[in-house]
Amino acid sequence: MNNPPNKRPSWDRYFIDIAKVVAKRSNCRRRHVAAVIVKDRRIISTGYNGTPKGIKNCDEGGCPRCSSDAPSGEKLEECLCCHGEENAIVQAAYHGTSVNGATLYTTYSPCLLCAKMIINSGIAEVVYENRYSIDDTARKILKTAKIKIRAISPEPEV
Repeated sequence: MNNPPNKRPSWDRYFIDIAKVVAKRSNCRRRHVAAVIVKDRRIISTGYNGTPKGIKNCDEGGCPRCSSDAPSGEKLEECLCCHGEENAIVQAAYHGTSVNGATLYTTYSPCLLCAKMIINSGIAEVVYENRYSIDDTARKILKTAKIKIRAISPEPEV
């Protein structure tokens, strides 16, 4: 996030950095993930991962998987959390905002469930900073659906 004096970040870096700030709102005990949906260089929705509205937060014991010692990638069926991409899409719908043709910036590449939502919502492009370890099928269907997906390099730590 440290840029040389008078050097503005690219649009991609700008929106990924905003997604990283949004991820700080996550209450998941395992991983903080967020998404920012952008249309015409304007943020139209954000979302971070955590339990649904009205359910006790993960960090308060609301998600059985987060409260367990299950290894990464296991017991996913016990997870009550909504993903950052999912919440950003749902929030846009809740407020009557179309995401058709938009770009979704996310801190991690989407999982399969989120990839299906991205396709059906009309989002045109996904930009991510970190690769999710179980995203092979998600990447495949995004490409098949002609959704542009690309990574940007994490900013070096200073």
